[in-house]
Amino acid sequence: MAKYLVTGVAGFIGRSIAAALLARGETVRGIDSFITGKRSNLIGLEAMEFIEGDLADPAACAKACAGVEIVFHEAALASVPRSVADPVGTNVNCVDATLNLLVAARDAGVRRIVYAGSSSAYGDTPTLPKDESMLPNPISPYAVAKLAGEHYMRVFALVYGLETVVLRYFNVFGPHQDPTSHYSGVLAIFCRRMLAGEQPAIYGDGEQSRDFTYIDNVVQANLLAAAAPAEKVSGQMMNLATGVRITLNQTFEILCELTGYKGKPAYAESRAGDIKDSLADISMARNLLGYEPIVDFREGLRRTVEWYGTQSAEA
Repeated sequence: MAKYLVTGVAGFIGRSIAAALLARGETVRGIDSFITGKRSNLIGLEAMEFIEGDLADPAACAKACAGVEIVFHEAALASVPRSVADPVGTNVNCVDATLNLLVAARDAGVRRIVYAGSSSAYGDTPTLPKDESMLPNPISPYAVAKLAGEHYMRVFALVYGLETVVLRYFNVFGPHQDPTSHYSGVLAIFCRRMLAGEQPAIYGDGEQSRDFTYIDNVVQANLLAAAAPAEKVSGQMMNLATGVRITLNQTFEILCELTGYKGKPAYAESRAGDIKDSLADISMARNLLGYEPIVDFREGLRRTVEWYGTQSAEA
């Protein structure tokens, strides 16, 4: 019987969490609908029980949660541009799916759900760094959907006693992130294009900044959130990032060093729903989880470029 369930397991973050659990000998079940997840991401996870299913289907949620103790809920349509183009689809695959999962988890006797929140909930307020006491101000359908999931997590902890922990991710990047999709994270796209000698596009003037968070930091925090005492973390929401920001122009310059790219970026109009600056206060995660970033931005970028280079060589 699987102790852990990872939703969105064929996605970038879900796959990384499942791999870490399997590496320490845990019994793991994963579920994915492959709307955005990749079957190739399941390579190396053969020891995991896998269910192909959609969390928008309550029956799939019930099957996935049966006998499970802890859930890592990573499944979502994680894209601001996609949500602007298709707000209904984003709501179904984020809000409806999350509520279905919570009901199934409650009914199955799941002990804890660790939820992938999003820093997009803060919106474009100028105050930096972002701390958890700030009022949410979402400016995209995706941000609204992820924030709704946060509220459902808190309420299920209050009303039903289901232990829930929300981690608000800030711009996660690393190996296994899909660089071929229009909706992928900027660093995945930059890495692929620059390694191929192709010009990357920067939307806006490039002076917008992000608290880019390497995947190993995210995996570490999720494992800490699963193990932390309930009296400290249940019903809580906390930022998950590094507490350091860097502009896209600076990022481009570092990538030029790492990839050998000699050209300039193509600047384009800013995209609807994109925020200007992002920086996290991570003191709550430090206090409640004992979390500390273990891989800094430059080293994470070096590892990411190395991985994408290997993928290109094998293609």
